[in-house]
Amino acid sequence: MKKVDHIVSLEVYSSAKELNEADLELLNKAKEISKSAYAPYSQFYVGAALRLKSGKIITGSNQENVAYPSGLCAERVAIFYANAQFPTDEVEAIAINAHAEKFDVSHPISPCGSCRQAIAEYEIKQKKEIRIIMGANTGEIHVCSGIKSLLPFMFNEEELKND
Repeated sequence: MKKVDHIVSLEVYSSAKELNEADLELLNKAKEISKSAYAPYSQFYVGAALRLKSGKIITGSNQENVAYPSGLCAERVAIFYANAQFPTDEVEAIAINAHAEKFDVSHPISPCGSCRQAIAEYEIKQKKEIRIIMGANTGEIHVCSGIKSLLPFMFNEEELKND
């Protein structure tokens, strides 16, 4: 037996004011679109904004459903829309932000497991990492250069190949 450590590498900013202009724009768009989230059950409103290589910005917000598995997270709403409408335009970055009615969201919001796998799929498809910007209403902002920092053991198409 051997022990293997995996290290997560993140850029940590004390506030959004420290971000470069492009990352700040995406984070602000994510914050803005979170206001349109449909979250009557959790009252946890998430917004995602992604920038395509062409410069287009696509947004999405979480959409809940009384049958919980039927809802969809903001990140997947945005990334699936982008691929459906602009299938050859690479995703360069995605920003995620959230707010809640009953408590203050003061820590960076990271993608859930399903969203991490969806982001991984598009990184594999485009053969290029997607910058991930994770924010909150207040406090630190976390940024990573790609999904491997958040999903080091991602499932990929190599697992499906039969040689």
